[in-house]
Amino acid sequence: MKAVVIHQTGGPEVLQYQALLPPEPGPTDLIVRNQAIGVNYIDTYQRSGQYPLALPIVIGLEAAGEVIAVGEDVKAFTTGDRVAYGNHIGAYAEETRVPEDKAIPLPNGLEPRLAAAALLQGMTAHYLVNSTYPLTAGQVCLVHAAAGGVGLLLTQMASRIGARVIATVSTNEKAELARRAGADEVILYNETDFAAATLDLTGGAGVNVVYDSVGKTTFEGSLQVLQPRGYLVLFGQSSGPVGPIDPLRLSEKSLFLTRPSLFNYVDTREQLLWRAGAVFEAIQHQQLQLRIERTLKLKEAAQAHRLLQSRTTTGKLLLIP
Repeated sequence: MKAVVIHQTGGPEVLQYQALLPPEPGPTDLIVRNQAIGVNYIDTYQRSGQYPLALPIVIGLEAAGEVIAVGEDVKAFTTGDRVAYGNHIGAYAEETRVPEDKAIPLPNGLEPRLAAAALLQGMTAHYLVNSTYPLTAGQVCLVHAAAGGVGLLLTQMASRIGARVIATVSTNEKAELARRAGADEVILYNETDFAAATLDLTGGAGVNVVYDSVGKTTFEGSLQVLQPRGYLVLFGQSSGPVGPIDPLRLSEKSLFLTRPSLFNYVDTREQLLWRAGAVFEAIQHQQLQLRIERTLKLKEAAQAHRLLQSRTTTGKLLLIP
């Protein structure tokens, strides 16, 4: 069996494509033959050491495929079942051992590539607009990196709720993608001060919530555009981590700052199935449109990381074993 392993942290060059012994199932495990593997920004944090892991390790959190073996105590799945998983490490491999309680059955008719393209980022967008800051119709949100994988799904979900969506992107091409996803206004942050533009678009009132996956370069402006008692939801740091902040600064407008993680929003089986089911149902009913930017071979994982960190991609990158 082939897999992508890191023996030390660093740049994309530390991703090593190598042969490993095939995994064996424990009593409550499945062995999944991965057919499509999602590439996510958290994978780069694992690779670089920002999120420390015991090494060596096969990274990656998301894939979809077919069950080829089950442990003796597995009750809900059998060989031949189609499943996905989006919160279990070890996805950058031809085969992965997955605990039964992490596996999600695929609905009939949903292709593995669509499931792998949507699961982790779709559940992220779902918890952001439904749980971290539950958006309601008529509210105003600012979505950074709106043409990225999470950004496009988040924009679509917020728009369906009836919120007014202001999006930031870097190019005219990405602006068009954000508009198609439902953004009401789009700001080219390379050409315009997004904070000033957002305040202008809202008549100086600001927004109810900022969904910020960029971090270091957007943090100050994100605080500036919030209404009193507004929420800054910092769920990523593609431009780098935010430095220390004095909590007293939040008191100027009684602001809320949160740094959520998906794993705290799918920490029960019920939560996992609810969020995944909502994402899959929306895809099947064409309420969510997926954009797969590019598919690469599993052995090209390093190239996938370079593409993702270049911040030039729109939509999802997939690895195919």
